[in-house]
Amino acid sequence: MLNSFKKLFSGKRLIILISFIIVSLILWNTYVFFKKFKQEEREKMEQFAYALERVGNTPNLDADMNLELKVLENNEIPCILTSVNGSIGEVHNLDENRTHDPFYLQDQLAKMKRQNKPIEINYLGRKEYIYYRDSDLLQKLTYYPIALILILGLFLGVIYLFFNSSKIADQNKLWTGMAKETAHQIGTPLSSLLGWVTILKTENINQEYVAEIEKDVDRLNIIANRFSKIGSSPNLERNNIIEITHNIFSYLESRSSKQVDFSFQTSNNEMYTKINKELYGWVIENLIKNAIDAMQGKGAVSIDISEDDQRIFVYVSDTGKGIPKSKFNQIFKPGFTTKKRGWGLGLSLSKRIIEDYHKGRIFVKKSELNKGTTFEIQLYKV
Repeated sequence: MLNSFKKLFSGKRLIILISFIIVSLILWNTYVFFKKFKQEEREKMEQFAYALERVGNTPNLDADMNLELKVLENNEIPCILTSVNGSIGEVHNLDENRTHDPFYLQDQLAKMKRQNKPIEINYLGRKEYIYYRDSDLLQKLTYYPIALILILGLFLGVIYLFFNSSKIADQNKLWTGMAKETAHQIGTPLSSLLGWVTILKTENINQEYVAEIEKDVDRLNIIANRFSKIGSSPNLERNNIIEITHNIFSYLESRSSKQVDFSFQTSNNEMYTKINKELYGWVIENLIKNAIDAMQGKGAVSIDISEDDQRIFVYVSDTGKGIPKSKFNQIFKPGFTTKKRGWGLGLSLSKRIIEDYHKGRIFVKKSELNKGTTFEIQLYKV
């Protein structure tokens, strides 16, 4: 198991390193291409400036200006000519519908001044400056590295989720193996205890004591069966949920503080559903023990079972400290606990047992701070 974790970790680091190198190379090539393309645009604008200067300063109208005119016609880079004092003259390749707007022109001129150095020309006998901004293609190219980084982030996120899920799967296998091994280890002394209980029944001992010991031994056997079922698909059988719930309720009532008031109510003595007795009992036990802890050993715990045409509803209520509404879903996550002791697995296991194994639902029906909480379990009738 340790070697597999090492391999997993090394593989993740290698993929991240390779991804970083690839992206770095792409970003570097993009930067080189950007600088080269920007330099080519500068050269085009210098050619445009020269052609404009030649056309404006040539007095002979019969002179051959075909090349210069062709350069001027083929220029697609937005530019503005200004005088020495900054007043705007000619405008090229800007939105024709807005060139009459001085605010638009000043805004475009400000962008051009930020992006590129002006080109000085002698035009029509006076000094002027040509300001230009990057072409649309070059501007799109500036956003390419950002898009690439976002794609890399998404890619690394997918990698992280993949390896994290693999790690969680390996951890689940480890916990499953430990649970089954625990059940196996409990089995040996449990068999011995069963033998001792049989012997005690033949001795001159108060049989009430022996009966209570036998209940605890049976309880250990149930716990061992629960652990043995972790990680495997449990066998569901048609059972009377009223009887099973009441047995667990009575067992916990007899072993709890007398300061806790227990109440069990049901609309019918028989309600049948397909459940696994050990695992369902684990859920009820978790809810009752959590209720007692929430009340700090003093208060009231009640179970109310009702039904409709299709479902059975089990309500477990207490008069404890309550749960904030913001944590109604969070309490079912593995590791969440408000206790000084405990791993925060009880409600997580309960949710898995009810929803994954029994195809039912479990959730916080209502809760008020310092007044109490009610959990609701829904199971389908058979």
